[in-house]
Parts: sequence; structure tokens; C-alpha cells
Amino acid sequence: MFRPQQHREKAAAYGELIKHSSDQGENDELQKLRDRHSALADNEQGLADDYDSAVNAAEQNRARGLALAAEEEHVLRCLGAAVIMQWNALPKTLQREIFDTAGSVGKLLETAALRGQIARFLHKHKNDAGRKNVPAADAHHDAKSGAAALSRWDDEGGAVPDGLPR
Repeated sequence: MFRPQQHREKAAAYGELIKHSSDQGENDELQKLRDRHSALADNEQGLADDYDSAVNAAEQNRARGLALAAEEEHVLRCLGAAVIMQWNALPKTLQREIFDTAGSVGKLLETAALRGQIARFLHKHKNDAGRKNVPAADAHHDAKSGAAALSRWDDEGGAVPDGLPR
């Protein structure tokens, strides 16, 4: 297989032969060969450039994708932290919906373990910021729904020994 440089060398060699040839028919044939090798050199160079561009574009896209993934991960971490900071101020039904959704994000076979980790995390941080903002009227509702929610979490593998996160 010829490379662009080899085609250019052949074209140059045919150019030299044209200079030393006196037969018009031979000159025409040599010129066709020179032109053919020049075109082949251009084609080979174009293919090589296209290949390099494709490889570089794939690398650039991959790097851009990694940067976007890192940015999205940062955004998700910030949103998650904001939800946790306001957890105790959220209605219990919304807490349960968030818990259910978060628990189903992982791999199917690891759902129970993930739900347990989330429940333990929430229990550990149950008295963190945001609890002071819960109105007193919600206390009765919290106690009433607490037993049902604890039972549900227990059935789903996310039970916490001391009760629900508050």
C-alpha cells in the first residue's frame, strides 16, 4: 500500500522522465501517470487527515462528555444536599416519594441495600438543620404516619432501628 509521500515521489519521478523524453506519445503516457500518482497522493493524504480528525473528534467528544458528567454530578450533589438540608421540613408523603425514587435508582439487585443505606443516612441526620422549621401542627401527623412508614421501610429492607428520620 502506497503512502502519500510514496505517490508524490512517483509523480516527481514521472515528471523527471517527462523532461528527458522527446516522444509525444510517451510524454502523454508519463503525464497521465504523474497526474494519477499526484491524485492518489492527495486522496491518501485526505483519508489520513479525515482519520486523524475523526480520532481527535472522538477524543474531544469523550473529554467533553467527561466534563459534562462531572458537572452533572456536581449539580446532583448540590441538589441532594439541598434536599437533605430541608428534609425535616418536607411533608412525609414527599419524603416517602423521594426515598422510593432514590432507592430505585441503583441496580435492581442492589435496591434493598441502597434503600437501607439511604434509611440509615436519613436516620443519622434526622436532627440536622431544617427540623426547627417544622410547624407544631405537623407533630401529630408525623407520629401517626411514622408507624406506617416505618413498617413500609422495614418491608422494603430499609428499616432503621430507632424509627423514622425526623
